[in-house]
Amino acid sequence: MALSRIDQTAVAGKRVFIRADFNVPQEDDGRISDDRRIRLTLPTIESVLKRGGSVILASHLGRPEGKGHEAAFSMAPIAARLRELSPQLAGLRLVGTRCTDAEAADAARALKAGEVLLLENLRFEKGEKKGDAALAAQLETIADVYCNDAFGASHRTDASMHALPLAFRAAGKPTVTGLLLDREIRFLQGVLETPERPFVAIIGGAKVSDKLAALRNLIGRVDSILVGGAMAYTFLKAQGVAVGRSRVQDDMLAQALEILQSAAGSRTRLELPTDHVCAAELKEGVATGIAVGPIAADMMGLDIGPATAAHYAQVVAAARTIIWNGPLGAFEWKPFDAGTSSVAAAVIRATKSGATSVAGGGDTAAAVEACGHAAGFSHISTGGGASLEMLEGKSFECLEAIDRHIEPSYS
Repeated sequence: MALSRIDQTAVAGKRVFIRADFNVPQEDDGRISDDRRIRLTLPTIESVLKRGGSVILASHLGRPEGKGHEAAFSMAPIAARLRELSPQLAGLRLVGTRCTDAEAADAARALKAGEVLLLENLRFEKGEKKGDAALAAQLETIADVYCNDAFGASHRTDASMHALPLAFRAAGKPTVTGLLLDREIRFLQGVLETPERPFVAIIGGAKVSDKLAALRNLIGRVDSILVGGAMAYTFLKAQGVAVGRSRVQDDMLAQALEILQSAAGSRTRLELPTDHVCAAELKEGVATGIAVGPIAADMMGLDIGPATAAHYAQVVAAARTIIWNGPLGAFEWKPFDAGTSSVAAAVIRATKSGATSVAGGGDTAAAVEACGHAAGFSHISTGGGASLEMLEGKSFECLEAIDRHIEPSYS
């Protein structure tokens, strides 16, 4: 049984509630600095409009306190960008001061085919973060179909993510996935469940604690784990290697050693950096050096070294499935982006040769985009926390509320 999708659902003459993830970064003046999540939701919206439906868009933005309208967190910049991105959305309206007020409800019920409405920030409602069924019951009355296209929020049980599709199902209304959410699930779950081998995981970032559950789930599933980022120094210190002033989670040394021992007893080869780009401090233009093996007491490791990058690239070159979560160095500061960029380039080459490559969202997406390699991946996730939880093997409650259908057999 597969999750039902919006493009498989009759929408002519119906109002479709699309729970999107428009929680995008903004500059201090309100300008949107990265609209990728908005752009990738357009195919779902346009699918409904082209087939004679109308659309009610809803999302959260930022972290308002749930005490009503806050101008700083209004969806107005999102509405403006949507109008700019698609001619079909030129007439989009942002209505009301809250998603539950009478103006919003009346506008939603009056929608005609081809029209689009954007509700105000869902988190203006206290019940959103609490998963409130009463809030869901209010929103259910304004639409005929529920569509979840918010992968970045799918690991949460907010009212619009979980209680709302349950309310739609209880009312006998369809609950489906959007095209973006469907793509995220197919790539992220697909590589874990049916990978072509060799299967390589690249795991980086600052903290072992953030990646502990993912590492435990990947050991035994993948053929190689290539570790980078500051978290590598916790593993190295656990092995007794001198790491100087590198960032270390001393309270995670025992767990790091347990991960290393677990990998040693499995099919998975877990590899750590053998050389490092080091500096006395983390800042742009600082003098750097290469440490092979131990790091001097007054230095810190800030990126994988060239020998490690070359070796990791070799492992990647032979891979048929690649997943990546977390940068391999302090990529925001040059020259500590070199390791991430070098390995990302190797992933692109492998992808061009037929490998499937999937990068997590959040810092992972930012890192490969900053290095100019994002376009060459098979898939880059829009959800940092959600993609990590999927790598951890967790199931998402919101997906349990989506309708299923039997896919046709061609045998």
